[in-house]
Amino acid sequence: MTKPSAPKRFLPTSPFKAPVTPPPKQFAVGDQVTHDVHGLGRVTGIEVGIAAVVDFGSVQERIPSPYAKMSKL
Repeated sequence: MTKPSAPKRFLPTSPFKAPVTPPPKQFAVGDQVTHDVHGLGRVTGIEVGIAAVVDFGSVQERIPSPYAKMSKL
């Protein structure tokens, strides 16, 4: 089986409910976060809507939005 290349679009006349898109993740300076690749860290800077700068102890990384692999603790 192959995966479709584009998401299915919702038609306003459809009897089914429209898919719900989750709100974008929001982080603030000082938030403790976890990242799938880098592990535990603390947000040290925010570029609103663009990226977050996170200190993971041994390295500081700039994580671009939409923060797919990062979550707040």
